[in-house]
Amino acid sequence: MGLAKYYLKELIEQTFITNADLSFGANDVRGMTITKQIIPTKASMTETELSGFLVVKPGEFIYNPRTHGKKIGLGYNDTKETFIISWNNIAFRIKPEAQTNILPEYLFLHFNRAEWDREACYRSWGSSTEVFSWEALSEMEINLPTISIQQKYVDVYNALLQNQKVYEKRLDDLKLTCDAYIERLRREMPHIPIGDYIEPCEDNNASLKYTIDNVKGVSIEKRFIETKADMGGVSLKPYLLVEPDAFAYVTVTSRNGEKISIAHNDTNETFICSSSYIVFRVSKKEKMIPSYLRIFFNHSEFDRYARFHSWGSAREVFTFDDLCIVKIPIPDIAIQQSIVNIYNAYITRQKINEKLKQQLKDICPILIKGSIKEAA
Repeated sequence: MGLAKYYLKELIEQTFITNADLSFGANDVRGMTITKQIIPTKASMTETELSGFLVVKPGEFIYNPRTHGKKIGLGYNDTKETFIISWNNIAFRIKPEAQTNILPEYLFLHFNRAEWDREACYRSWGSSTEVFSWEALSEMEINLPTISIQQKYVDVYNALLQNQKVYEKRLDDLKLTCDAYIERLRREMPHIPIGDYIEPCEDNNASLKYTIDNVKGVSIEKRFIETKADMGGVSLKPYLLVEPDAFAYVTVTSRNGEKISIAHNDTNETFICSSSYIVFRVSKKEKMIPSYLRIFFNHSEFDRYARFHSWGSAREVFTFDDLCIVKIPIPDIAIQQSIVNIYNAYITRQKINEKLKQQLKDICPILIKGSIKEAA
């Protein structure tokens, strides 16, 4: 059987069809991630001129020529839908005459490997911004087995991908159930200020029981993360303790993506965080479950509320007093627990889904290696 070696320029070509007639709108704009996924754009499309955006049909590829660390943002349109991308990205496809040599799905497996990212970044050039040009992509080489062998390994990948998508669909259904439950409470129950149920935590690390390994920050994704601050020469004595079931949040909301950084410590460990944060806990657990409160903090409505009620000039802040007047429905503790159980099941399955996605990515180099070995 053997392998055939090609330059990518022999197999692929750019596409330049634009949205000149404005057939596609803001809801059709997509972007790509460094994990090789196509996602709805995160950029604001308000008043954006879309006529110059590139049209991407099913079976075509897109990539961002600006490198991000050690990875390239790239995606493959494996759907039946056509979408558009910003003109400063690049769209391409398999050449019609090369479709008997390579399957687009097989080419995506080739791109979806750490080895390819490393080579692409090595071929990138620039000072403040490194660019992986179309010419650099075109000059890369690829070894191809026969179409039948390619199809065999693509089928393996597609079977695993389908399993992951079915699991993700069930995950979405579970989230809808949880959201519907919360929305029903919003409509039917009176809303009560949470200030009657929470209290600040002001214990600090004066004894230095906790070290730099226990320092955490809070992300806008509502999670505790490893601190990004330079801790060299910083005294940890004033750092606040975040005990299990406690919350911590950053009061500054400006320049924060319209979100407030707040997180719930759902572990059995005690963290420490900067004294500029506010730490608090539920003081009446017999009336309100901390995880139930977390669910409300994780909703976009709370982000909007916190931003609207933040005050300041150079920096807008959302104080603890502001937090205390937030109103939410507080049903019977048994109903709270039911909602928490559904939410926890969703979080657990979400983590499993992320592992499935990572396994899909991890298997790409194995499939490429296996196909090449079979053809050799």
